[in-house]
Amino acid sequence: MTTADYIALALFALLWAGYSWITAGSGARFFPRLSLNRVMAARRKLWIYNSLKRDLKMIDTQIMAGLQNGTAFFASTSIFAIGGCFALLGATDKVEAVFGNLPLVAYSGRTAFEIKVAGLTALFGYAFFKFGWSYRLFNYCTILFGALPMMHDMNIDKAAAERAADQVVLMNTIAAKHFNDGLRALFLSVGYLGWFAGPYMFMAMTTFVIFVLARRQYFSEARLALMDRDIP
Repeated sequence: MTTADYIALALFALLWAGYSWITAGSGARFFPRLSLNRVMAARRKLWIYNSLKRDLKMIDTQIMAGLQNGTAFFASTSIFAIGGCFALLGATDKVEAVFGNLPLVAYSGRTAFEIKVAGLTALFGYAFFKFGWSYRLFNYCTILFGALPMMHDMNIDKAAAERAADQVVLMNTIAAKHFNDGLRALFLSVGYLGWFAGPYMFMAMTTFVIFVLARRQYFSEARLALMDRDIP
């Protein structure tokens, strides 16, 4: 591990933390532009409030099921990725022979390689726990959604119904936050792979991944499609 490796690792952690801080809205004072995640959080509230006026909620339950299935898929993918990392550790001798003959690749030796693989395993492990917790929260959200009262029921207080809806919105938003954290870890693992080619490639790929993610959050067509209405 050289000084450049430590600098690249510190840059990776700094860019990850800074990007998460800004897109979550905590850094709105320094970057007031709404991110795609924050805009979608407002749309979640509109969805749940609209469901209060629907007698048949099959559409809503299908949406809930879709959110859970997507989360379960990425959780399973993370498990497979962790298994691949352990398999890579078992093939260190073969990898060492390949990396030693590759041009433009700064191979730092067996120990450094194993440390990098361990870091990649930890990255996928973090993603798995985020997806697993998100799946459980979406499950809780489904239960809370099933307990929503019907607005046309004369015995139901409108304020109480809205408070129940706010609980569903909050649980759904928290679940989405953990899902986004896990997905972000998977995206950044692509930048992390650059470390196997050297610290400078690591820094370049991490910066590129953050740039792509930031563009999608703040300047993408998907965000523009959601800005045709005022955000409540």
